[in-house]
Amino acid sequence: MGWLFGGNKTSMVRPEDALPGRAEPMPVPDRHAVLDAPLAPPYAPGLEVADFGLGCFWGAERIFWQTPGVVTTAAGYQGGHTPNPTYDEVCSGLTGHAEVVRVVFDPAKVSYEELLKIFWEAHDPTQGMRQGNDVGTQYRSAIYYHSPEQQKAAETSRDAYQKVLKQAGYGDITTELALAGPFYFAEEYHQQYLYKVPNGYCGIGGTGVTCPVGLTSGEA
Repeated sequence: MGWLFGGNKTSMVRPEDALPGRAEPMPVPDRHAVLDAPLAPPYAPGLEVADFGLGCFWGAERIFWQTPGVVTTAAGYQGGHTPNPTYDEVCSGLTGHAEVVRVVFDPAKVSYEELLKIFWEAHDPTQGMRQGNDVGTQYRSAIYYHSPEQQKAAETSRDAYQKVLKQAGYGDITTELALAGPFYFAEEYHQQYLYKVPNGYCGIGGTGVTCPVGLTSGEA
């Protein structure tokens, strides 16, 4: 997606070199165009939040809004330095952000581990600062966890998936695992983009290697 606009930065920008951004948050719709749920917090009690980067957020968001148990999703930017960045700024490589999907889910209906399985299988997490033809730091694979429990689950699933990927001939997983920092909503036209533009660019493609679920890192 961003490669169409010239985004081709493959080295992370230093904090002191990042764009300054702005104080005003990006305005977003009140309701999800598909799920008819609030796009922004506060969310209902009992719901949990997961943040995933797996390349272009257009196709990634659709995968998750189609998942039973997911209450709402949003496209946004995370893991960088620039407050409230624009899409063009993120594509410049000068904000440090990854394109991510925020997934708000009901853990009684879908587990975080099941979402991790969807995450791993929907993209190739061994490509570094790219995803297919989309090249740049904004397309890196990333999991931004919100609790020690999410961190442990993410690390466990990564280690289990690394074993089966290696058996299939793939290299090392390059996915960034980090504590979730500020999530900045992307512009309105990015939200539920492939619902609004059904034939729009997707860019999502996995390895075809199944991710184990329910395994500890020592059992795969």
